[in-house]
Amino acid sequence: MAHPSIDWRFSSHCLGPVIVIVGLGVTTAVAEESESTAAMQVFEERIMPIFRSPNPSSCVQCHLSSVDLKDYILPSHIDTFVALRDAGLVDVDSPDKSKILTLIRMGDKDADPLAKRIHAKTRRAEYDAFSAWITACCNDQDLLSRSAPEQDSSIGPAKPLEVIRHARRSRVLEAFTRNVWSQRMRCFPCHTPDEIDRGNPKHEKPAERHREYVKTYGARMNLFRETPEATLATLVASSRKQTGKNFPLINLRDPGKSLLVLKPTSKLPPKQDDGTLAKPSSSGPVFHMGGIKMHVDDHSYKLIVAWLEDYAAIVGDHYLTADQLPADNWIATQRILRVKGTPPDWKPGTVVQLFVHRKDSTGQWSPDPVAFTQSVVTPRGMVNGALLLIASNLDSGYDGNDESFPLAAGEYLIKAYMDTEGKIKQSPAAFLDASDFAGQATIDAKWRVGFPNAETFPGDLLAK
Repeated sequence: MAHPSIDWRFSSHCLGPVIVIVGLGVTTAVAEESESTAAMQVFEERIMPIFRSPNPSSCVQCHLSSVDLKDYILPSHIDTFVALRDAGLVDVDSPDKSKILTLIRMGDKDADPLAKRIHAKTRRAEYDAFSAWITACCNDQDLLSRSAPEQDSSIGPAKPLEVIRHARRSRVLEAFTRNVWSQRMRCFPCHTPDEIDRGNPKHEKPAERHREYVKTYGARMNLFRETPEATLATLVASSRKQTGKNFPLINLRDPGKSLLVLKPTSKLPPKQDDGTLAKPSSSGPVFHMGGIKMHVDDHSYKLIVAWLEDYAAIVGDHYLTADQLPADNWIATQRILRVKGTPPDWKPGTVVQLFVHRKDSTGQWSPDPVAFTQSVVTPRGMVNGALLLIASNLDSGYDGNDESFPLAAGEYLIKAYMDTEGKIKQSPAAFLDASDFAGQATIDAKWRVGFPNAETFPGDLLAK
């Protein structure tokens, strides 16, 4: 059989480019596979250990609950990247500027140097792992072109943003400062060493009393430290060390049974046979060597219990939706509102809430109060309480300084509500409602500081 002739030069010339083209294709495929393998390997070796770890991530440095770095990881390497990319948490053009990396580094801005130092190692390991993995992913062209899977692959915390923000340590501290730290002078001088002015002659006896108590009971007397941050840290640390015999300062299981409110609302220890007082007790029944410093129905108790309940709910991760969050916007002031000569049907010991309303831009009384106070009817027919501003109903923020006090002198509407059904006892942080309305009065208030300058009006002005 005759065979056709072959032009080997032509054939060789053609074969060369074909071989080169095939070679490039193989090289590209190998490179793409290598990039994909590299990204997957980083994910398995450095990201999945974070996902599987029983320990909390560095998110706990800034958040008490509701968010963890694990929330941003899915079991699949591909699904995790696509979900982060589609959520705007990965910058495919500038991987090092990805939002997820910024979130991990938020702890670097913590004002608490101790917290920064404690979590620095974990935070750096998390950052390096995600940075290496994201960079590898962004070099994988096949992965970059992937579309979101049909099945649900949502990523991030399951809780709403409002709940996450509410659980931030900075917000919890701010609430502690407003609700608890602001009431510290109720505990002067026994538990407030930094409020004692050693150069003030009037503080000589308080200073001596404090020294005696510290000598007898130790440094644990110094509950309130030099700053709100240090105080909160002390209270939390002390509560973690409880053996179970005594109530903790902060009781996460039953906030109302926290020594922070049990002590100042407890009586002196009973007298012994020799006439001296017995030792104070931190277990039931609780006795306080300082005696009663706060009543369970007044505004201070309301503030502190409200914070304790909120803190316990946050640490326990109990908030699921935004509508479960407390208002948490009360600001304590040194302005006093007083009713003198209460109506005859106001029985002594009954809890009363007084709400302050001002006129809106149209000259009408606003339905939303700008302040309130809470106290009980005294045997002498009075209701006294420090004013608590309601921040959400104010025009602007208030930093607590007298110069920036947001309520100008003028006419105000006071609405009184009386708790005849024991609602406050069941829920100390609650507000009374229309069913408890006991009357209203218009007053001309100057809102000056201190009990001697209390805004006082007669009870017979209250009308339904």
